[in-house]
Amino acid sequence: MQMPTRFFSKKRVARLQKRAHSGRMKQDPYHYQIIARAIEFIERSHTEQPSLDDIASAIGLSPAHFQRVFTAWAGVSPKRYQQYLSLNLAKTLLAERYSLLETAHEVGLSGPSRLHDMFLTWEAMTPGDFAKAGADLNIAYGYVDTPYGEMLIMWTPRGICGLGFTDVKGRDWTYQDLVKRWPKAKYFEDQDKARVFADTLLAGKEARLHLMGQPFQLKVWEALLAIPSGEVTTYSTIAEHIGNPKAVRAVGTAVGRNPISWLVPCHRVLRKSGGLGGYHWGLPVKRTILMREALRKDVANAQNTAA
Repeated sequence: MQMPTRFFSKKRVARLQKRAHSGRMKQDPYHYQIIARAIEFIERSHTEQPSLDDIASAIGLSPAHFQRVFTAWAGVSPKRYQQYLSLNLAKTLLAERYSLLETAHEVGLSGPSRLHDMFLTWEAMTPGDFAKAGADLNIAYGYVDTPYGEMLIMWTPRGICGLGFTDVKGRDWTYQDLVKRWPKAKYFEDQDKARVFADTLLAGKEARLHLMGQPFQLKVWEALLAIPSGEVTTYSTIAEHIGNPKAVRAVGTAVGRNPISWLVPCHRVLRKSGGLGGYHWGLPVKRTILMREALRKDVANAQNTAA
């Protein structure tokens, strides 16, 4: 199922790299909605291997229009990308992209970690401050567009403290879900600053995170930061890594409580059986992120091979 690197010629790799850095890969929610509907259709009919015309017809677009939108979003044609749009995605990732967290020791509570081709610096709120439930804390927020749909972003003066996707359950549910984590904080909207944050993140530039959680949760989130883009791990492996192999269920709860989705990549944790597991913001979002990251890694590998 892994995309063969020979598919990408040197010219193809150069075009993909140029497109990724030229800003042409920035999509609006319309693109994501098309991709989500295409994924849903392909999953329902994956045993039949639907053609481009079949997929385009199912989502109400002409084949040419669908091809353009899909290629702009994924960087390759639907035919090449279809291998990632299957119910076997999780099992394939576990078989081919399984990470043993060997580099986890390089990540510290106040150290840098490379993630999504960006540098993240993060610090944690003290247990005492966390117990105050956000009292005396000012949190700004705003809504921004991403390749995975609309995202709610929250931040404190120390950095980004919350990210959530709104497409599955709506803006109000997503906002309330994050707010209830720090119920005593003061919240105010700042759309202009949110767009600045979004441009920074989508361009892969340096960003600072402000993680607010209990000590056990911080250990789990630290382990998440060690999982490279395009790879996955399991709940049991994280439990072993943090020195508590019997705490698989507690690890799952901590992964689900991660307030900074995507940047702290809880989507990269799968069940040992090969199932996708859960995702706080909806499995369609998790599946789409994993597929796109797998493709990006293949493109990067092809680039290295062609160099």
